[in-house]
Amino acid sequence: MKIQSLLFPAALAAVVLIARPGVGAYSRSEELPKPPVAASYKISPAASKIKVDGILDEEAWSKATVMKLPYEWMPGDNAAPPVDTDCLVTYDHDKFYIAFRCYDPDPGEIRAHLMDRDASDTFIQDDHINVIIDAFNDERRGFEFRVNPLGVQADANFSQQEGYEDFSWDAIWDSAGKITDWGYTIEMAIPFNQLRFPRTQAEQTWGFSAERSWPRNVRHRMETHPRDRNVLCLLCQVNKISGIHGISPGSNIEIDPTVTSKRTDLRQDFPAGPVKAGKIEAEPGITARWGITPNLIFNATANPDFSQVEADVAQLAVNTRFALFYPEKRPFFLEGADFFLTPLQAVFTRTVADPAGGIKLTGKVGENAIGFFGAYDRINNLIFPSNQGSTSTSLEEGVTSGVFCYRRDLGRASTIGVLYAGRVGTNYYNHVLGFDSFLWLSRTKSLRFQYLHSESEYPQGIAVQFRQPSRPFGGDGLIASFQHVGREWIYWANGGALTSNLRADSGFIPQVDYRRLNGGLTRQVWGTQGGWFTQLQFGVEGSRGETIHGRLTDQAISVYGGYMGPLQSRIRVTLSRLKEFYNSAIYDRNQFSLGGELKPASGVWVQFSGKVGDSVDYTNSRLASVVSLMPGLEYNVGRHINLNFSHVYERLNLKGNEIYTANLSQARLVYNFNVRTFVRAILQYQDVSRNPDLYSFPVTAKTKTFFSQFLFSYKLNPQTVLFLGYSDNYLGMPGLDLTQTDRTFFVKIGYAWLK
Repeated sequence: MKIQSLLFPAALAAVVLIARPGVGAYSRSEELPKPPVAASYKISPAASKIKVDGILDEEAWSKATVMKLPYEWMPGDNAAPPVDTDCLVTYDHDKFYIAFRCYDPDPGEIRAHLMDRDASDTFIQDDHINVIIDAFNDERRGFEFRVNPLGVQADANFSQQEGYEDFSWDAIWDSAGKITDWGYTIEMAIPFNQLRFPRTQAEQTWGFSAERSWPRNVRHRMETHPRDRNVLCLLCQVNKISGIHGISPGSNIEIDPTVTSKRTDLRQDFPAGPVKAGKIEAEPGITARWGITPNLIFNATANPDFSQVEADVAQLAVNTRFALFYPEKRPFFLEGADFFLTPLQAVFTRTVADPAGGIKLTGKVGENAIGFFGAYDRINNLIFPSNQGSTSTSLEEGVTSGVFCYRRDLGRASTIGVLYAGRVGTNYYNHVLGFDSFLWLSRTKSLRFQYLHSESEYPQGIAVQFRQPSRPFGGDGLIASFQHVGREWIYWANGGALTSNLRADSGFIPQVDYRRLNGGLTRQVWGTQGGWFTQLQFGVEGSRGETIHGRLTDQAISVYGGYMGPLQSRIRVTLSRLKEFYNSAIYDRNQFSLGGELKPASGVWVQFSGKVGDSVDYTNSRLASVVSLMPGLEYNVGRHINLNFSHVYERLNLKGNEIYTANLSQARLVYNFNVRTFVRAILQYQDVSRNPDLYSFPVTAKTKTFFSQFLFSYKLNPQTVLFLGYSDNYLGMPGLDLTQTDRTFFVKIGYAWLK
């Protein structure tokens, strides 16, 4: 099939916009009134040594450059801020220093809690400051550093093109905070070898943004620069700082040896047999990081430690058709992860399950960005996608994986890139080649597209078992999307198509054999200071999907409304009319969904989402009705204790009779001794009851599972760590109470050596 026939005409029409004048810069026809210009500042070297203790008593701070935070950009629109904030900046030969004086009329209301670094969902509920550094001053990529009043850290990579904030990125830096009788202070020292910037002795100019979050009845966000709500780009609006000179990123070498030891005990004769102790396994590993240039990083790892010390959030896998997605958490793969992002997820590093070793190169040379990694995996994880569902398997066979991405900057903010992702094993290969582009059309409008072609061959036995082609085969995919994000209106459209034989075994594409067109329109209304709402949204969106040969697979039209207001509240209501094809039948469905959250007090976060209406019983191929409720609560007891609880309730009915009822509960309890040490318990319980009389084949009437994990964690920095842990699993069925199936004890020690 020719790729030209894959897309709807409307989607192809969007691609024609690529040829319009002004690509890579803002076209004259889209010019809007220019936003206020952000101030520029001259930075001078530190006048004395600085001790990072949260007390700004050194001479260096009295002579440092001071930036005010005069603009509240949320909920106000460049309004005068409700509190005063000073940001102080200086540097020496080795480190970049930033400090804050955050004044507060009622310091007793400051929201500050101890937690693990990068616990972003909890962190953003606290008072905190945020700094973004665009050290190459190219308005494309920045480093984020956040600190709360107790000195808790969070750091991230920010990619302007994707709007991607990657909190899995870790730097080694110092911070301290101190609450006072007038507010709080923050002190930060960021080594230059943790940043990427031009290697030159000449004076440098960087993009710089300092922000303060002041969460009370609403979350006030204030910055050193104004923001224009009719400008989609953030980094092109930040301050510029100059005067930094005579600095060097140094050797930028980091070596992280680890030792992981674990013992897994199994109840092999389930359920009557004993739990037998397994062998103690001790595995040394090492990961090395070298900054070849200030912005080109090489990583290598041998026998890497990828043990999970954070359990995956459990997901309900009842009445689902497609593979579930679990995010990547492993440090080696998270380095430079934004270099591998594309609209179609052709790269998903969790497919590399048990690597013996790997290498990676990420970075940027001038206007050229590259990302490469290679790994040898002891296991080959495969997903077999289709239009109606996906299946998966794991082969106990070695496989070599390699991914290469190249991206070229165009004009002011646009890019074009190519991608290769391949895996090769015994009687097996999968090769994916593609290109993509991101184009800024104006201050508010952007266009992106991607094309992929794959060539694959599976072992004969696997091809037969999973109904895959028995000979080498190829497939194609193409998507294009357009969006406008302005102050009052948001509208977007995208179209795409994937042929039935497209495979991306190094990525996550669980559905193929479709072509789809989507679009939406949203009206935003902004509130006034002290009003009953901060923002209102009203919108409509629709979609239509077909197989490549034109048979309807799904269709939807939805209207929705959104509200943001006091007590940091958010509510979204959606009414949907759906049409879905499954197993030779078309089902018409109506659904109502509701979601919201509330942060009424310090350390309290209440969430809720749910839906009611028609659903498809995929197991038995019939129309049914569903009730799904998902409440959640996070509560901090004092500064040290954090409790997080969530629950999923789902009931599927046939004419009022229960088909199944599923309950999934998750609880996490953390006691934080200080910013470096905590103990944590994670508990996950699932209970699924089925009515065998309403199934077309035999099913177990009731199944129960229980998982627990207990962890002691000490982190001197993100890589110098000590973990002591225990986890186990339980299974229950009719006539059998919850019985332990296995248990694991583990220890991990890691150390970061820097030069």
